[in-house]
Amino acid sequence: MQQIPMTVRGAEQLRQELDFLKNVRRPEIIKAIAEAREHGDLKENAEYHAAREQQGFCEGRIQEIEGKLSNGQIIDVTKIPNNGKVIFGATVVLVNTDTEEGVTYRIVGDDEANIKEGLISVNSPIARGLIGKELDDTVSIVTPGGTVEFEIIAVEYK
Repeated sequence: MQQIPMTVRGAEQLRQELDFLKNVRRPEIIKAIAEAREHGDLKENAEYHAAREQQGFCEGRIQEIEGKLSNGQIIDVTKIPNNGKVIFGATVVLVNTDTEEGVTYRIVGDDEANIKEGLISVNSPIARGLIGKELDDTVSIVTPGGTVEFEIIAVEYK
């Protein structure tokens, strides 16, 4: 199986979610199933079927997280010497060459991606266009609105 890159923060978030699902959510669902069983006929018991469905989602997510963590390659950029190159985990400050508008992105794993927080997936078109580039490079990124040129004005490993 392919290794899944993740930051230290991303791995910790997955571990926290896994802990919550196993130690809080799973017991809640088991209790809900037991209570619904007490109501009698299971064929027409909506609470029972809803709880079983939730159990399926919960167990599926637990397996998914365990798989990701077992195949995860945790990359701590703070331990890598900063040579100005854009790599996984780097925070990149860009300026749109047309509008002079600045934007900051951190390249993270798929599970951590949150564009509102400036966290972009390593598999996103922007990240793919930035990986391997260096400070002061100009890059063309194909976006849904067309090709946009950015200048890399800072690369931080934090």
